[in-house]
Amino acid sequence: MKTLLYRGRQLALGLLALAALGAGPALAAKAPVLAIYLAPETLDPYNTNTTLTTAVTKSFYEGLFGFDKDLKVQPVLAESYTVSDDGLVYTLKLREGVKFHDGTDFNSEAVKVTLDRVMNPENKLLRYNQFNRIAKVEATGPYEVKITLKEPFSPFINTLAHASAAIISPAALAKYGNKDIALHPVGTGPFVFEEWKQTDHIKGKKFDGYWKKGYPKVDAIIWKPVPENNTRSAMLQTGEADFAYTLPYEQAKTLQANDKLNVTVAPSIILRYVSFNLLQKPFDDIRVRQAINYAINREALAKVAFNGFAVPAQGFVPEGVAFASKMEPLPYDPAKARELLKEAGFPNGFESTLWSGYNTTTAQKTIQFLQQQLAQVGIKVTIRALEPGERTELVNGWPDPKTAKVRMYYIGWSSSTGETDWALRPLLATEAWAPGLSNTAYYSNKTVDELLAKALRTTKDDEKADLYKQAQEQVMKDLPWAPLVTENILYATSKRLSGVYVQPDGNINSSEIAVSE
Repeated sequence: MKTLLYRGRQLALGLLALAALGAGPALAAKAPVLAIYLAPETLDPYNTNTTLTTAVTKSFYEGLFGFDKDLKVQPVLAESYTVSDDGLVYTLKLREGVKFHDGTDFNSEAVKVTLDRVMNPENKLLRYNQFNRIAKVEATGPYEVKITLKEPFSPFINTLAHASAAIISPAALAKYGNKDIALHPVGTGPFVFEEWKQTDHIKGKKFDGYWKKGYPKVDAIIWKPVPENNTRSAMLQTGEADFAYTLPYEQAKTLQANDKLNVTVAPSIILRYVSFNLLQKPFDDIRVRQAINYAINREALAKVAFNGFAVPAQGFVPEGVAFASKMEPLPYDPAKARELLKEAGFPNGFESTLWSGYNTTTAQKTIQFLQQQLAQVGIKVTIRALEPGERTELVNGWPDPKTAKVRMYYIGWSSSTGETDWALRPLLATEAWAPGLSNTAYYSNKTVDELLAKALRTTKDDEKADLYKQAQEQVMKDLPWAPLVTENILYATSKRLSGVYVQPDGNINSSEIAVSE
């Protein structure tokens, strides 16, 4: 056994919004407002594939492990673990003296109940495939859990550190049930859920029984979804918000010149791409997929939609993720695109739809740019930016791949476990077809499936690197997507705010949030 231990909106509108939250200047000092670009579709961390949603749920929930600023694993509700020599059995020692918001004890039974829930396919949770390699969970002591896997799964602890792997109060699950727990989060996190006014704000109040002494350092936290880029920026500048992510890239210099703000620009592992529904014509033809890739000027896209705060994608896994393979995208060549379309039987192009998984300003700019680029080679697409509920209904939650209405889909992904398995398997493995995970291309390649499975079973880095390289090379040949750009992270905070930062995967850590008077 080996043991591992861890260590424009206008000011008037802004004031009205604060009034609606019941927050005057005195309360605002104790209840910072975090303006985010997307409205969470749920508060159940096991039933979302949206990174920003899990950023919000982390106010209320904690997991056994977590990630620091550099996506290094840290202990949270687990203090240590051991793993058997065959890589199948993980024994976790849990933290004692921790309470859930409802006053019940965090213990081994809570871990078992939480994981058993997501492992049950009848619950139809979106994170099922993230945990379906667990064979059984046993509470072997009040504060000891034994987790047995079906087969070796080398990134298992990283999976438990993922923001979705939160521990839920068994009493709350019994009270609200599998579905309604999404509206009543009860965890061990720094804030107790207070209210959720759909599309307006989510509020949590300080948990006086929080196990981290001295935290939280504020009375409340308010998450405010604001899809429009310029409005988030204006809220920062008027003092209506203390934090904003994302921000309009074109305003970066203006914001940096504001002496009341701290602006952060950092590399990310967030890849933006367009997937193609390979079950539907004409996207089942590799020549059509190649043509679309040739039709897109990624350098221009990075400048037009992201104002230079992005770089053309270099493959299907961004730099910064373990075992990423750098690959050059197909170059911008409209003539080659038209030639391929003619070979595929579309000399005059074709018509289709392009949906965006976001309705932000940057996403609108991106799909408009793509619409113009594709029109130049004869592909006429109708564009539509989906609301969060539409995204769940029409794409992530669509029950039958054969009847899925999605055709071309602009979306983004980051490996929130910090390694390549979660950059590839949820998007490209056959088992990950939506609604199981996020393979919205309905891509299936036996070779890729086998390579990904082998990589999970080995603990040797050189073998992993080779297997993942082969998998990425095969995906590049098949082109189920058009990889577009890897964006930079741009966010800002008021100078009175501390303890909030955006991780490389785009998740937000607010566990140590504080404000100065």
